[in-house]
Amino acid sequence: MRERRRAHRVPYKGVLTIDEVYNQEVSIKEQREVNIEVTDISKGGLGFNAIESLPLSYYFNAKIDLGNGRMFYSVLKIIRKDETSEGYNYGCEFTGLADILSLYIDEFESELSD
Repeated sequence: MRERRRAHRVPYKGVLTIDEVYNQEVSIKEQREVNIEVTDISKGGLGFNAIESLPLSYYFNAKIDLGNGRMFYSVLKIIRKDETSEGYNYGCEFTGLADILSLYIDEFESELSD
């Protein structure tokens, strides 16, 4: 099968907390925060697992810390959702990621290859 991704994914382990999920018209703010386990990252976005169900085509804000002072904030859009026996597996894309921030991801990938 031919790879259709625009950017190479690299393993990235981290935990993020989502306290608000929103789209153009609606903001979903629940009483509890949603913890997600990040599995991989690329210049295009990241993959994560969560127990809670989140809606497709919604956005959330994230703080991404790749170490060595490479930390940035980004808006992510949920574009894929697969149900698993342990919850859900998601794919999301960065919205408007600046070029300098994508360089952070390149550096992170290079460090993993060394």
